[in-house]
Amino acid sequence: MSSFIDNFIRTIGSWYDSGTSIVWWIYRILAILGIYHVFYLVIGLFFTRIFPKAKKNHRYAIVIAARNEEKVIGNLLDSIHKQDYPQDLITTFVVCDNCTDKTQEVALAHGAICYSRYDDIHKTKGFALQYLFECIKRDYGIDSFAGYFVFDADNLLQNDYITRMNEAFDSGEKIITSYRNTKNFDENWIASTYAIHWLRSVRTGHRARSILRLATNIQGTGFLFANELVKDGWKYTSLTEDRAFSADAVREGYRISYCDKAIFYDEQPVSLAIALRQRLRWSKGHLQAFVETGPGLLLNILFGKMFSKKKTNKKQKLFFRIIESIRHRFASFDMLMLNLPSSVIYLLLWFIFSCFLFSNNAYVNGINDINVFQGGTILGQVMRHFFDLSFYVNAGVISLLMGFIISVWLHLFYQIGRYIENMWMAIYIFFVEHKRMKKIKFHKKILYIITWPIFDIIGKYTTYIALFKKVEWKQIPHESSISIDDIRRENHA
Repeated sequence: MSSFIDNFIRTIGSWYDSGTSIVWWIYRILAILGIYHVFYLVIGLFFTRIFPKAKKNHRYAIVIAARNEEKVIGNLLDSIHKQDYPQDLITTFVVCDNCTDKTQEVALAHGAICYSRYDDIHKTKGFALQYLFECIKRDYGIDSFAGYFVFDADNLLQNDYITRMNEAFDSGEKIITSYRNTKNFDENWIASTYAIHWLRSVRTGHRARSILRLATNIQGTGFLFANELVKDGWKYTSLTEDRAFSADAVREGYRISYCDKAIFYDEQPVSLAIALRQRLRWSKGHLQAFVETGPGLLLNILFGKMFSKKKTNKKQKLFFRIIESIRHRFASFDMLMLNLPSSVIYLLLWFIFSCFLFSNNAYVNGINDINVFQGGTILGQVMRHFFDLSFYVNAGVISLLMGFIISVWLHLFYQIGRYIENMWMAIYIFFVEHKRMKKIKFHKKILYIITWPIFDIIGKYTTYIALFKKVEWKQIPHESSISIDDIRRENHA
């Protein structure tokens, strides 16, 4: 090996010890920044915010962006008509977005007000909603409705859904999300991973944030917001308009609450190809949302509501102003952490410090007593208890190559250990949510527990791909013919 390359590798290898110290501190800082999620988990196990009976029934509009949804939109509109809320206070709008089927005919037959949109360049759901709100403003006026519900065409609403959401709205909340159940939970393991994910969001985020009067996040559909948020139109047109809307609302000083008693049902993908396509879009949109909203959230953390539209009420007593400032800053921090692409950070740390520097250090000093089962997972501890397989390689080129291979192996072994540990979340969800979950056979529950961690693995690797790949919005097909009556009969069987 030439002296130049030899000196280069030795120089890089000499940074290993200091690099290890740096990465140790980075990991610890990230762990400390995220430790509050443990408190969310504990709070979410026992508590959620309960809203009192509403004193007033407010007038609402329901907005639905639909592209070729003739198979499912009728069932959604039927579930809206079956609400126990006064029907004269509900107006349903559908934007038929580049439809080539009978979506508009079905929607009109079920009493919806329809607008057609044809624009094959601006394809996202956000653009469709933007057009729909322009039509509503022109023909009815934004202020004609106190609030707006957003649903996808494949959703179904429990019969008291709007009544429950109205309780939260009447309590003064400006943005409210709801309990997302799944109508095809047991169709296959792919659908089950999505279903468990939505319920994980409820138990590890929504419930605790609602109790603490913080801001949870909107997740695509099943939410309500006050008309003041769209008085200037809908401006969220990215690949993940929900994430951008959530972050922008928090940046402007709004909190996003959660209504646990308002239940709706959603259809999940059953095709791996469709799921991968959707997750790639999510990953790209989340990266975009972090870039677009991160600076504003950081300003909130540092300066409070100085740059927000919703200013602190100076008529309040000082104590309450201080509490509100703390709440707003922490909500901004929480949203920033939610958007933070942590999987990218961890990948860079692993590659630079655990892989690149370690292999170069191995060239200089060799490999001494590296256990192939090392790592902090339970799997690693068990394997080290029964097997003592350690590597010893003399310094040189072979050691450099083995250092790289060992780094890759240890990373994979750690991920296998984490995969096994992450199964506990599915077990937890099946236990705490069994009363509101559709009845699933025991052998399927076992399968879904085993396959559940794949959801996060897919999210991690689609994020890596999204860093470099251009991603376009593509429709997710919905085929389920399940109606709200079918779900009701099954729940009472």
